[in-house]
Amino acid sequence: MTAHDELRLLPWAGPDGKPCYLSTDDQGGYVSRLADHIEAFQLGMASQLLEHSHQVLDDETEDPEELNLLAAQLTSALRDVLRVATSRGRTLVVPGRP
Repeated sequence: MTAHDELRLLPWAGPDGKPCYLSTDDQGGYVSRLADHIEAFQLGMASQLLEHSHQVLDDETEDPEELNLLAAQLTSALRDVLRVATSRGRTLVVPGRP
């Protein structure tokens, strides 16, 4: 098992929206691979949404409902990307940190 400070933040929330963590030494295990695939999907969707947002914002004829939907989707994508960044940031090698 990994040490408590080496838990992996998973790209999904648990009951009541609480974060889920994985404690394992097997980086190639089923849950680790599933989390990797979900993170890749989330990052890909965020990239596509960013591209779509440029189109929506460049089109001055968009209605307020479309802009509200875009804002909600961007908020969701940002939450996912921040979770991935937080999870991956824990695994980065930082100079001077053991």
